[in-house]
Amino acid sequence: MPLNLLDADSDTEFAKREGLWTLNFGPQHPATHTTLRLVLELDGEMIIDATPDIGYLHSGFEKLGEVLDFNQYVTIVDRMNYISPLANEISWHHACEKLLGLELTPRCSYLRTILAELMRIHDHLLCVGACILDLGGVTSMFYCLNERERIFDICERASGQRFHTSFTRVGGLLYDVSDEWLAMVKDFIKTFPSTLKDLNRMVMKNRIFIERTQGVGVLTREEAISGGATGPVARASGVARDLRRDEPYLAYSDLDFDIVCATGGDCFARFQVRMLEIVESLKIIEQCLERVPKGPIFAEGSGKEALPDKREVYTSIEGLIHHFEAIMPNRQMQPPRESLYAYTESPNGELGFYIVSDGTLRAYRAHTRSPSLIHFALFPQLIRGCLLSDIVAVLGSLNIIAAELDR
Repeated sequence: MPLNLLDADSDTEFAKREGLWTLNFGPQHPATHTTLRLVLELDGEMIIDATPDIGYLHSGFEKLGEVLDFNQYVTIVDRMNYISPLANEISWHHACEKLLGLELTPRCSYLRTILAELMRIHDHLLCVGACILDLGGVTSMFYCLNERERIFDICERASGQRFHTSFTRVGGLLYDVSDEWLAMVKDFIKTFPSTLKDLNRMVMKNRIFIERTQGVGVLTREEAISGGATGPVARASGVARDLRRDEPYLAYSDLDFDIVCATGGDCFARFQVRMLEIVESLKIIEQCLERVPKGPIFAEGSGKEALPDKREVYTSIEGLIHHFEAIMPNRQMQPPRESLYAYTESPNGELGFYIVSDGTLRAYRAHTRSPSLIHFALFPQLIRGCLLSDIVAVLGSLNIIAAELDR
């Protein structure tokens, strides 16, 4: 039975009731993790209304897109959803490549797909582990952190950086990966299921966790659609929408995987979807490892829009000239003067970039469609009628990242 103590028909009655009080939840609160603030209207411990107050982590990310070129800006998108930085990079350069009319090489497509799914696992692990921690369970968080460290090691081996990798480039990747790296990923997907099984037993079969999340923060299918929810939040409410299947990009059209959905629409369903999506991500990575082809990571003859291999730059005059042609502002290619919106299925949902081009390799306008902003707008309707202690569970199930929210 849904735990909603506020009947929708009694809104007027509660609005007239005296004795309501206001409480600031955050921005300095352990359960908000970063800088989220909620202004709550309470009747005792029951939440009558909630007003999200954003902007505490505004960093001017979109404005920076106007002064940095398409490759330089990758260091900024890294810091939006900093839980899965590579997923942001892939989404940004997916938009750039669509604007420039570039087609990735098969090897680059498969490598980016592997990295995108590693980021999905990485993001979901922290989302589940952090919420369990906020609800009082400590042990499962250590399981999540241990596996995330292994993904950090994989990122470091590929790019030289563990966290903000800045690994993608227009039309390719910063470096190609070695066979040892592929073996490293293969070892991860071989041993990780054992940990996932233990984690699933500690979380999804934990009676306390189930009672704290089932029936709490219910989002119906109709509300999810009308509110613009995407990703695990929407799929937990029965919306079978996944861009990897519905509008495939990278290598997803060649792969076999299931779209995980639930019908409960509550906090438990959202966590359940994330845990099952981790299993599907492992299936995708395994298929990619079996099929990843040899060959270049930049399209042959792609011209000034793609950077040459570093070895060519250091060892041949042709590579050096190619590098200068791509870097020097007066010699760069001229993209079409048009606007474009492109998107990918990030761990939190649809992550899109709207680019207005003025004919240079810098965006005249770069706007981000971030899932955190959409989902945080849904928070008030999810929490009305719940108890004060339910805020932690609902916030954790939405996985709001403040840097992506404020931009």
